[in-house]
Amino acid sequence: MEFERTTDNLIKNLRVYITDKPGYLGKVLTTIGMHGGNIGDLRLIKRAGKSNLREIEIYVRDHEHMQEILHAVGELDGIQVASVSDAVLDLHRGGKIEMKSRVPVESASDIRRIYTPGVAAVCRAIEKDPELMYDYTYVRNTVAIVTNGTAILGLGDIGVRAGMPVMEGKAVLFSKLVGLNGIPILIDSKDIQTCIDTIVNIAPSFGAIKLEDFRAPECFAIEAALKEKLEMPIMHDDQHGTATVVLAALLNATKYVGDDLRSLSVGIIGLGAAGTGIAWLLKSFGVQTIYGADIAEDARQRLSAAGGTPLPLMELMQKAQVVVTTTGVPNLIKPEMVRHRQIILALSNPDPEIKPEAAIEAGAAFAADGRGVNNALAFPGLFKGALAARAARINNRMKIAAAQAIAALANSDRKELVPALLNPDVHQRVSEAVERAALESGAVKKLSEM
Repeated sequence: MEFERTTDNLIKNLRVYITDKPGYLGKVLTTIGMHGGNIGDLRLIKRAGKSNLREIEIYVRDHEHMQEILHAVGELDGIQVASVSDAVLDLHRGGKIEMKSRVPVESASDIRRIYTPGVAAVCRAIEKDPELMYDYTYVRNTVAIVTNGTAILGLGDIGVRAGMPVMEGKAVLFSKLVGLNGIPILIDSKDIQTCIDTIVNIAPSFGAIKLEDFRAPECFAIEAALKEKLEMPIMHDDQHGTATVVLAALLNATKYVGDDLRSLSVGIIGLGAAGTGIAWLLKSFGVQTIYGADIAEDARQRLSAAGGTPLPLMELMQKAQVVVTTTGVPNLIKPEMVRHRQIILALSNPDPEIKPEAAIEAGAAFAADGRGVNNALAFPGLFKGALAARAARINNRMKIAAAQAIAALANSDRKELVPALLNPDVHQRVSEAVERAALESGAVKKLSEM
């Protein structure tokens, strides 16, 4: 029985006592494999007399599949099942982030410096010059990660509390990749004005605002209102983070087939937050001809207002030289719809609108899915660079600079679209490029305002 490991699989941790003699561990692993389990990590937990307690990470299709494996393992001689748990839930137990002090607190003297009475001097300094808050507090390195839970991953409107694990995950990436503090903020309201007012009121606590998983079309109105009211870096990641990484991918995809992206017609299928953000950034980059397809009339109107041309799906596929899909609909694009020498990025995960190999077989010059096109390649460096420059906003020039930095680090010998997320150079290069673009484009606050 073959079993492919995908992002939809369950990951289970099976703990078993195994007789400490040759062949017993092998029997367990063979049994798991024979019943279709895909084995990940294997750890020795402890030695217990004549047995060893081992933890085996297993990828399974569903709970019934795991029960089948448990039953088979339980029938083996010299083997005793101790426990089975969900590896992902185990990792999240207690949350993934915490706040810690950066200064030692070991004496009464330390207390007097960090709190009363010493802290009063810092408060008075900031009272006289509010910009000193960026020098003397954590604000200059802190981003609010804000959601109302209406568009969490591919799960949709699952509620604001259910979105917290995603917000924590973004905070972990901020910390690990660029050393920023990401603070999750949950707004338990679907009312646009309530969301806007809440964010405006808490904004002084942060150096930047990252909007996360707000559904379309509300996300457009919320972001636009915040940019009018606040002079600080604000970015809706589902729009602009996605658009930045897609631009990077398209720069390489077109390079590999010998074309200039600006001279090609681009069709975007799915004009939600991601698709609309892609269209806007490509227009700013210099792509002259942008088509779009979506079942929603308001989405098509947004594209028209931005200078794009709405088309029915079939007509778009006939006219566009580059096709980017963000619909979440598996197999939407049929092989017979693919044009000769088209470039296709089918970004929906885990099941793309057309599999890359099928698109190539149908005549595409280049095709890829969305497995490597990850927002996390862009947003950490975008915010790091914006904060380093004391930028009043994140503009298109900064996003384009980030995309070009990302594209430049992909391995052209392997025809990578984008580099690996954990490539240590990526986020530093993006930060530097964004900071430079902020300064060059006038996105920073004037000295008289600082």
